[in-house]
Amino acid sequence: MLETLGIHFPSLLIYLINFLLVLGLLLLFAYRPILRLMDQRADRIRESLEASERAREEAASSQEAVEAQLVEARREAQRIVEQARESAERFRAEEMERARSEADNFVSRARADIQRERDAAIEEVRANFGDLAITAAERVVRRSLDRQAHEELIAQVLEEGESLRRG
Repeated sequence: MLETLGIHFPSLLIYLINFLLVLGLLLLFAYRPILRLMDQRADRIRESLEASERAREEAASSQEAVEAQLVEARREAQRIVEQARESAERFRAEEMERARSEADNFVSRARADIQRERDAAIEEVRANFGDLAITAAERVVRRSLDRQAHEELIAQVLEEGESLRRG
């Protein structure tokens, strides 16, 4: 019956043996080395994926660390700015107080100087007035006391007083 289909049994057996031999040789020389290469390649790909995942995780943790450092640096910068602001305010207040103190001291010294000058001027006027009074009395005694002579005497004493004040 097989022969009616065109199948010859001894040829089929030879073909089957040839096929099994080729299959055995392929299995021995091609399939196993190809499988071994494919397994090696799969291992390399798996290792690369694991390394990539580790690198991604390290990058994420590094990113978090950098962000934390940035936040800390911003806080530190804000603290430094606040300290500088407080220091400047303190310096300004100290300088204002020192300027007020110097101004008060200057005003006090100026008042004291003015008072001394005023006292000296009053003392000088008293001394000059006393001299003028003595001079006027001497002249009055030397002269007679008529009205016109008396007015001339007063004018003369006043002129002398003016010349004493200028000189």
